[in-house]
Amino acid sequence: MTSTGGVVGGLRAAMAELATPARVYVAAGRFTESEPDLPELAGRIGLLLAEMAADEAWRRFAPGYVPPPVPELCAALEPLETREAAPFLVRLATVDLYWPSHRHLSAEVAARAAERAVSLLGPDGSWWTNHDEACGAVNGVSPFLDSVVAGTDGEHFVVALQVAPD
Repeated sequence: MTSTGGVVGGLRAAMAELATPARVYVAAGRFTESEPDLPELAGRIGLLLAEMAADEAWRRFAPGYVPPPVPELCAALEPLETREAAPFLVRLATVDLYWPSHRHLSAEVAARAAERAVSLLGPDGSWWTNHDEACGAVNGVSPFLDSVVAGTDGEHFVVALQVAPD
């Protein structure tokens, strides 16, 4: 069995492999709240949105941007089957939202990292995205084109965010 510290370290390492400067932002860690659920995960998404907005690459395009409140972030999220989480993370880390022919990372690197993160959260992890696959819509959470995938096992979390100019 992996220790909590080992899980956090593994999640952070896996997610760091998915990050790219000024495009794909990631976060991973352990919740500090007792009995965390979707609102706490949405709070972590909000923190990552704030980090993105503070990045010099984006700050000038949305001065004064404040991430949506937790209830709005929760409303923007759709459940994602665990079996779909790794492929979705791979797409988020590799395919540019604005220029789909442009690749941020190699699919092999992204697949290895995504599969590791999903594995560490386990088969009973819950996954969320701002994409509604049924109708093809995306519930934007930033003033830019964006894509979010977040997962939790009820103790640990991961969040990946890709942003692109619109």
